[in-house]
Amino acid sequence: MKKILLISKVVLGTGILLLSLNSCKNESKQEDPKEVAEDQNEAKFDSIDSKEDDSEFLVDAAEINLAEIEIGKLAQSKSTNAEVKKFGKMLVDEHTKSAGEVKTIADSKNFSLPTSITEEGKEEYNKLNEKSGVDFDKKFADMMIDGHEKAINKFTKAAEKANDPEIKTWASNNVAALTAHLQHAKQLKQDLDKK
Repeated sequence: MKKILLISKVVLGTGILLLSLNSCKNESKQEDPKEVAEDQNEAKFDSIDSKEDDSEFLVDAAEINLAEIEIGKLAQSKSTNAEVKKFGKMLVDEHTKSAGEVKTIADSKNFSLPTSITEEGKEEYNKLNEKSGVDFDKKFADMMIDGHEKAINKFTKAAEKANDPEIKTWASNNVAALTAHLQHAKQLKQDLDKK
């Protein structure tokens, strides 16, 4: 046990030193928040693969929530379609709740999480923001279908393979809500394709 603690402290100290040295570079490139969180978790749990896998899932879940919240807000403010606005509000409400749950679990496990959407998420957001009218609504529905299909796959995998029982249960409990979001997005797309 003492060896593990010593190794953990050495790894953490080395990680902090590397982060400190890296921040001394005169580069203005901003790091992706998801990568930063994953790197921090990797440094903490380098010798414990099971914790690293679970932390990666929670980082992914946090990223999904952050992106869905931002895109939901955009749908509420930019769409002229009442159903799109309603779906956007539901996304903000439910993913804000989910984000709080992820943070609570991550905090209890000493996992780091991203605090803003990734560069890829920002690019997707910007692509959606460039659209207007029915084109915006259709792109939004397509993004929600694609995003929720990917999220369901990640959550289903975690529900089956997560090592931590709390994470496994939480992932399993959220698959149904994500599936409902996916069905809602598919119905929305069908309705929009009629226009």
